[in-house]
Amino acid sequence: MTDAPLTPTSDAGAPQDPNAPGGFRILAQYVRDLSFENPKAPESLRMEGKPAIDMNVELNAKGRPDGLFEVEMMLSVKASTDAAPVFHVELVYGGLFQLTNVQPQDIEPLLLIECPRYLFPYAREIISRATADGGFYPPFMVDPIDFTGIYLARQAQMAANGDAQPGQA
Repeated sequence: MTDAPLTPTSDAGAPQDPNAPGGFRILAQYVRDLSFENPKAPESLRMEGKPAIDMNVELNAKGRPDGLFEVEMMLSVKASTDAAPVFHVELVYGGLFQLTNVQPQDIEPLLLIECPRYLFPYAREIISRATADGGFYPPFMVDPIDFTGIYLARQAQMAANGDAQPGQA
């Protein structure tokens, strides 16, 4: 879920006021990788009924030597019928973030819950546009994602596996 370290190794030249509220800035957003497959076109564009959808979400965050953080959201959407695959979209969408006055124990939740919330609408639009450009009408719209639920489920899984929690030895 995250790559170490999640603590900045420099302050990126910004003096921090310990009394100021914590927050983050989005410095950049980018598509690292985008793939769209429509293997049965044009027959897949005339199918009847709704295809089964299999969607996966993966989040990754890592600190950089310049004190900034990279957050990446990997989304994979596969649509298929009993007869054949319909389409497959894979997107890796990322952002570069600057954190200010964030307590160490709050860095991971901020990077894996709040930052993806800001990235998600753009990733959703890219997937929608890719399916529309692939000939599908209406285009596929990714439902809202509960990033808090994903984070808490991952924390519970780590605890069940006996992995050390952030901030613990």
